[in-house]
Amino acid sequence: MPRWGLVVEQNLGYGRQGRMWSVGVIGHVEGSREEALAALRVRAERFEPVHPSNPKSRALYREADGFLLVVEGVWQPWHCRFTVAEQLYDSAAPEPVRAPSAAEPEPAEPTDATPRAHEPGPDPGPPPAWDAGVPEVPSWLGRDGLP
Repeated sequence: MPRWGLVVEQNLGYGRQGRMWSVGVIGHVEGSREEALAALRVRAERFEPVHPSNPKSRALYREADGFLLVVEGVWQPWHCRFTVAEQLYDSAAPEPVRAPSAAEPEPAEPTDATPRAHEPGPDPGPPPAWDAGVPEVPSWLGRDGLP
């Protein structure tokens, strides 16, 4: 089943030289292209672009591969382009786990001659909410010789 990326392109920054066109993936849909377009339409209707900050009106247009949102600002119109794109690969995605096939033999039970793997330790629990290398208790807390 294909995986579709829901992509938004919009202007960021102000002025002639401060503006830049930015792209972002706002979600993924696994299924048909029509299902992805339906999900993209819902996202496009609810999307709040960076500019303008005080919109006067919004108009959503359908295109061949997605939608075009035109937002009238106080001084000028701004637009966002929404498209669906089939994801072919993702270098950051984890490798899929392969199930052993019938042709591959199962590993033998360890004997006294083969080293045994370490038993897993206790679960360390969830990671901290943030980790910046800052200790939970500062080293100076509780010292008497401080001014």
